[in-house]
Amino acid sequence: MRQARNVAVMVLAVGTLSACATKGFVRRGLEEQRMALDSERSAREAGDGALRTEMNGLRTDLATLRNDLTALRTDFNTRITAMENQVTFAMPVHFGFDDAAVRQQDEAALEKFAQVASAHYRGATITIEGFADPAGSQAYNLRLSRERADAVRDYLVSKGMNGAALRTVGYGKARLVRPGAKAGDDGAELNRRVTFVVETPSGAGAATVAALTANH
Repeated sequence: MRQARNVAVMVLAVGTLSACATKGFVRRGLEEQRMALDSERSAREAGDGALRTEMNGLRTDLATLRNDLTALRTDFNTRITAMENQVTFAMPVHFGFDDAAVRQQDEAALEKFAQVASAHYRGATITIEGFADPAGSQAYNLRLSRERADAVRDYLVSKGMNGAALRTVGYGKARLVRPGAKAGDDGAELNRRVTFVVETPSGAGAATVAALTANH
């Protein structure tokens, strides 16, 4: 009888210990689960904060771009057209007849373009297109228009732009703004001009479209 009682006590003790061990295991499991959930929540909150910071930065960048493009359009009468990966700036930068020198009155517009391009189109390839009025031969006008583009490139480089990102091309008397106007004719100066074509890095063209179409 005493042996049976001892066995019963041992069984009860083992059962009690087993129950305690089970409760301890469950507690540890719940604690580990709670810690994992806390860690996940902290990571999610940190990610949300980083995303908000990034979005605020993008909104600030877009607002700055919009202001700079507005200044080019209103202060310098620049026509800006944008697609996803290309932005064209038709600026009122003109040249005297049979001349490729950058005029003093156009320096402010070029400096503003240099500032905008350096701030918003880093990594872009910028093609400076030169044009001439229809006076003279085709070959002469091609050469003169290229010299005008080269002169503008040199001026932009002097203002801090990366010359390696600037390409030049001369189109001669192609794409006339005032067909037939040459030399001292009214409107001939509009044919003696440069245009900037910015081949943008991914996203920059889309940002320009957004800046141009955003409500003020």
